[in-house]
Amino acid sequence: MSDTTTRNIQVRVAPSYVPEQSEPEEDRYLFAYHVRIENQSDQAVRLISRHWIITDGDGDVSEVRGQGVVGEQPHLQPGEAFEYTSACPLPTPVGTMQGSFQMITDEGESFDAEIAPFTLALPGALN
Repeated sequence: MSDTTTRNIQVRVAPSYVPEQSEPEEDRYLFAYHVRIENQSDQAVRLISRHWIITDGDGDVSEVRGQGVVGEQPHLQPGEAFEYTSACPLPTPVGTMQGSFQMITDEGESFDAEIAPFTLALPGALN
């Protein structure tokens, strides 16, 4: 679980393993992650783009950048939230993700809403 607030934009992420879409014998592990972005500020903001840093269990790092999230650039009024679920394949049973969402206020001010690191792990892999 990850929970970070930057400039009153709260980002929570809850990861989970997806066994039915994973093939451990072929080093393919699929992890879903549910994201909730809540605007706790007093001004409207739009999520413009995303930046993820993904590290697998071998220490190999990949970065993903793109416009919006799940094909959208949500516009959040004060008090509103946006939720979505996406997925990340890994070649190892354990890894981490972290990153940021690039936000812009209606007044044109840009900033990054941080996404704190969270662990992707096969159930029981870290015990």
